[in-house]
Amino acid sequence: MTPDSARPPTATYRLQLQPAFPFRAAELAVPRLASLGVSHLHLSPVLEAVPGSTHGYDVVDHSAVRAELGGEEGLRALSRTARSHGLGLILDIVPNHMALPTPARLNGPLWEVLRDGPASRYARWFDIDWSEHGGKVLLPVLGGRLGDELEHLAVDGGVLRYHDHAFPLRPGSERLPLPELLDAQWYRPAWWRLARTELNYRRFFTVSELIAVRVEDPEVFTATHAKVIELLSEGVVDGLRVDHPDGLADPAGYLHRLAGATGGRWTVVEKILGGDERLPAGWPVAGTTGYDALRHLDGLFVDPGGAAELGARYRAFTGLPPDRGGDWPATLRRAAWRVVTHELAAEVERLVRSAGRVCESSLHLRDHGAWALRTALREILVRLPVYRPYAVPGRPVAPVDAGLLDEAAQGARAAFSVPEEAHVVEAVRDAALGRLGDGPDHRDFCARFAQTASALRAKSVEDTAFYRYAPLLSATEVGGTPDRPSVSPAEFHAYCSRLQRDWPGSGTVLSTHDTKRSADVRARIAALTEAPERWAELMERLTARVPAPDAHVAWVAWQTAFGLGTTAPPEAGRLGPAVLKSVREAALRTTWTEPDTGYEEAVAAFVAAGPCGPDHGALTPLAEDLAPSVRANTLGAALLHLTMPGVPDLYMGTERAYAALVDPDNRRVPDLSGDEGAGLSAEKLRLTRAALRLRREHPGWFGPGGSYEPLGAEGPAAAHCTAFARSGETVTAVTRLPRRLAAAGGWRETVLPLPAGSWREVLTGRVREGRVALAELLESCPVALLVRG
Repeated sequence: MTPDSARPPTATYRLQLQPAFPFRAAELAVPRLASLGVSHLHLSPVLEAVPGSTHGYDVVDHSAVRAELGGEEGLRALSRTARSHGLGLILDIVPNHMALPTPARLNGPLWEVLRDGPASRYARWFDIDWSEHGGKVLLPVLGGRLGDELEHLAVDGGVLRYHDHAFPLRPGSERLPLPELLDAQWYRPAWWRLARTELNYRRFFTVSELIAVRVEDPEVFTATHAKVIELLSEGVVDGLRVDHPDGLADPAGYLHRLAGATGGRWTVVEKILGGDERLPAGWPVAGTTGYDALRHLDGLFVDPGGAAELGARYRAFTGLPPDRGGDWPATLRRAAWRVVTHELAAEVERLVRSAGRVCESSLHLRDHGAWALRTALREILVRLPVYRPYAVPGRPVAPVDAGLLDEAAQGARAAFSVPEEAHVVEAVRDAALGRLGDGPDHRDFCARFAQTASALRAKSVEDTAFYRYAPLLSATEVGGTPDRPSVSPAEFHAYCSRLQRDWPGSGTVLSTHDTKRSADVRARIAALTEAPERWAELMERLTARVPAPDAHVAWVAWQTAFGLGTTAPPEAGRLGPAVLKSVREAALRTTWTEPDTGYEEAVAAFVAAGPCGPDHGALTPLAEDLAPSVRANTLGAALLHLTMPGVPDLYMGTERAYAALVDPDNRRVPDLSGDEGAGLSAEKLRLTRAALRLRREHPGWFGPGGSYEPLGAEGPAAAHCTAFARSGETVTAVTRLPRRLAAAGGWRETVLPLPAGSWREVLTGRVREGRVALAELLESCPVALLVRG
């Protein structure tokens, strides 16, 4: 049986490939994954990457499939085996950046640029500002200032070496003395700390080891996508996941070019939608990778009153000031200000130079000083509530982008005490919207503003504020709104109806390679919103028994440990690194670049003695009390994910109980054996297999031609049931907040009116019809999946 490559997936299974889990290991898992019911395997990036990479997003060669995974023949063999079992392949691609590896020779195009400078045939590939540093690329690789590192720099074998680094020499400079040789190169080795303020190439967020690629250039697009297009055209792979499109100069233009090159194959984009943001309607894609679905799925199992109570208890316990974790908007604004003035200082300065050129090109815009442009840029950027606008000079401005920039500009004016000086805000706003002209400088500023905005949003929200504001860790997930963690059934239904109408082929997810906590960990943590007072009292007792370096880290560490499960203390080797990452990302007491070793040692000692020590058992009574909620949350989220509109993507191992923390913990080599597991794990596997097989056997019920019909329960406990039908052929029903339900007296007379006809429960075989009592339907299991007939 061979899948039709033009047919979109019914469900995908994400495999995080790495040298320890190459194509051959994935090939061996194909029979079991096919029997699970997915239609496609979703592969992490497969092009040549930095040796040893466990993720593959650090591409060094777009023309070759990664040898460490088995090379192109290994990929083709996996494709053949997958097809023999009825499966296709979806490929993750990385258009925004390449690695700046060690040694640099691994990236051939970059090596030539470093050797030959702006005259290189590859110079157009990389987003480098050659007007800075005397026309040299600043390479922040030195452990100290150049003068202190000279003894470690030497010419050897025709290259410049610095420890493990090797860089090319400009032709004709090989025999120069070291000082003159360094001055003669097209690059400048520099102290690593200068990256924050002096870098003159665009990078991925704040990662200097990843250099941005200019895929907006047609020649660069063709060269960097040739192998992927070849694999698609030859039927080796069937669809694409596009990594971080918001980093591109013109996402819409790129996606149109990609759709043309691929013949419109099923493609989803890793677009993070903020709050009520919508995916641009004109993008030629099936939808997003699904973080918007994750937020709605998680939120449905959060008790709104309990979440508010938990927030109040958190603030009282930690004593954090509003802008350092006590209040979400204030915390987010302070985090954004830190990132825009600190980590992204170099990017902002490049924007200032670009804005200055735009102003100099017009008599009406001159006399805006660099300080004023810098202030206006910072103030507007920190006020954007989404990743970026999508304006392009010469094209009409979308009303949503104009509204966002207008609102941000209005707030930014308050930073200027002289009204006349505040006019710079409108100049920056209009330049960001592409209203001031269509010249090279105008296009450069407009694109670069949006790219900087996306980096700022990612770093300030996901990588800073989410670690500072932690009353409910399950809500601090990519795309999340931690100040509004709860989603009502009505909101969930509205989202699903919109998804079916506008983006029925969009991806949906619960766990990914980037989630800070897997879905099952978040399901356990969400249960705490049904017992906030119990959790707060427990935190007081535990902290008195095992003092922590500060109250915030105590709350984070213990809540993370609760999420991992309470059958045994978590391994310090897993929990410790996750908590350490948390405090470094929060950047309140220690950071990655300015570590406070004393504080970090105290954190490690506390984690080992507390959550990983004998007092871990104190979590058990609360865990046992919340076990029905954990079960309902886990199975409910899984079933909704597999039957709601969109194409569900299962992260490797998540068909069973799967407790994982942030990378590298969630990138461990998976156990894809046929072990059915026991307890909740076995229940989840059985439910997952049943739902996936139903999707595969009846794709029309769940696909673009299907429908989504909310079903309303009736009776005193109606709010505790969320149910819907798909195309009039299946019914999904799940339990919400079972602890609150039990406290209110249970289901009592609450019923779920089923659509006309008889309905068979997939898991039990029982037949139902008419007005079904939920006390009977959900008696033995908190979820139900029914099929007509």
